[in-house]
Amino acid sequence: MISYASRCLSILAISLLLAACQSAPQGPGPITDELLGDFRLLEQSLAEDQLNAAESQLKSLNVRASGDARLEVYQRQLAEAYLRQGQAALQVGDLERAAKALGRARMLMPQAPALTTGLGGAIAKVRQTELDAADIASNAAEQAGAQAQAARGEQARQLRQAAERQAAALRAIQLPEEAPVPHAQLIDPAASSSAIALPMLDSRDNQALYRLLDAVAADVVTFRCTVVIQVRQAGDYLWLAPLLKARIERLDPDFSPVMSQVIEPDQAPQLLLSPQP
Repeated sequence: MISYASRCLSILAISLLLAACQSAPQGPGPITDELLGDFRLLEQSLAEDQLNAAESQLKSLNVRASGDARLEVYQRQLAEAYLRQGQAALQVGDLERAAKALGRARMLMPQAPALTTGLGGAIAKVRQTELDAADIASNAAEQAGAQAQAARGEQARQLRQAAERQAAALRAIQLPEEAPVPHAQLIDPAASSSAIALPMLDSRDNQALYRLLDAVAADVVTFRCTVVIQVRQAGDYLWLAPLLKARIERLDPDFSPVMSQVIEPDQAPQLLLSPQP
């Protein structure tokens, strides 16, 4: 009897233990990472240098998994990838693309400025080199312009001097002057002889006589005239002839005209001038 009761108690205890085990809460199962696929896509974009896609994916993950420690790692990797892109662009002389890549890297890692210092310094150096080259080119252009202007000025000066020398040479050429047409004061040069009355000789108007003899002397010298002095008496000739000769000598000392006298007491005194060829 006791044995049977013991077996019943044992069976009851085992049943209660199994029931307790079945009703106890189960422990935690394996944790599932829902962002693992997105992070793998980000890694793939970085590996393939698809930096724009990687940056877009990183922004999306920042919104969905803010505070995830992995974000900082990938953000740094993306910044480094932009730096490599900027260095490659700088090596081929694409300064604009290099500057853009540097800007993206600085935006991604503003808390680590030393990360972008090397590329920033290289870009600044290249820009300074370009500015220096531009300054040199500008100075060279200004110098070339000044030299060209100086050359034009020198050419203009030489042309001006040549023109002045030519003008001086033209002035130095003595063009033959046209012989002036002789001007007669008392006679007719086309006539074989011209008579000039001497009424002042009878009236003893010496001033009028002197003025007349001045004009007579001019015609005698100009037309190389022979002179016939017709007077009433020989004394008039001796007085009149020296007066006329003195005036002729003053005008042309080398000319000595042929002079003769005619005594006509009953006729008015006069001079007969005959031009010589």
